[in-house]
Amino acid sequence: MSLTIAIQGIKGSNHHQVALDYFGTDITLSECDSFDQMVRQILDGSVDKGVMAIENSIAGSIIPNYALVHHNKLHIIGEHYLNIHHHLMALEGQSLEDIKEVHSHPMALLQCKKFFDEYPHIKLVETSDTADSAKHIQEQKLMGVAAIAPKKAAELYQLEIIEDDIQTIKHNSTRFIIINASNKELPKSEINKASLRFVLDHKRGSLATVLNVLSDCSINLTKIQSLPVIDVPWKYAFFVDVTFDKYEDYQKAHSLLEIMAEEFLVLGEYKNARS
Repeated sequence: MSLTIAIQGIKGSNHHQVALDYFGTDITLSECDSFDQMVRQILDGSVDKGVMAIENSIAGSIIPNYALVHHNKLHIIGEHYLNIHHHLMALEGQSLEDIKEVHSHPMALLQCKKFFDEYPHIKLVETSDTADSAKHIQEQKLMGVAAIAPKKAAELYQLEIIEDDIQTIKHNSTRFIIINASNKELPKSEINKASLRFVLDHKRGSLATVLNVLSDCSINLTKIQSLPVIDVPWKYAFFVDVTFDKYEDYQKAHSLLEIMAEEFLVLGEYKNARS
């Protein structure tokens, strides 16, 4: 039975590529205008799972998405890392000299800014989505306009790639999480990573004590992110990712943190995609 997967953006986007990489080609895609729309579809059961970007190796954490996962009681059931490649594409038969405008998402434009320093005649135009920019060019048959988008978009919308990999920093990776309305889809023997949220007493050494507990339990901290607790001024929650070799070590740390923290929540237990 084909799964229905919600993504932010349209076919040809990086979210689409991750859905294909993670679930395979036998899926039905639900294209969402925003992450909020994706979350609503997961909660109302109209899709099976969602794919959500959560952090980038250059730009850092996508803070609002941490809050979306927590506030909507969603669960992280997997992850996928995608190397980001920005390609310049347009209708066939054109060269860089023919291009007067380049349309794309603001982040893609920013990550390719150095390339365009050599082409001052090109105007950079911000749009809501990389793949949608490519689709718009194809639908409107826009000559003299190019898009920065993934290679998948060029294939889907019959565009020709003028320049490959125009991003300034060549090693650019985004981490995506697979989200669901329920937790844990794997047996304990395959789980070696977890995402947690906790709130601590505002006193000296409280965070250091937690970090020492994780270390003593042979838990490796791979990510820590603080976010304000909205209804309590100047109080912060910590979102952390941890990896471990033995699920029993994680269970021990889990039990201790539940006692130590004012609030403690498991956002997901899954397989480390980088192990």
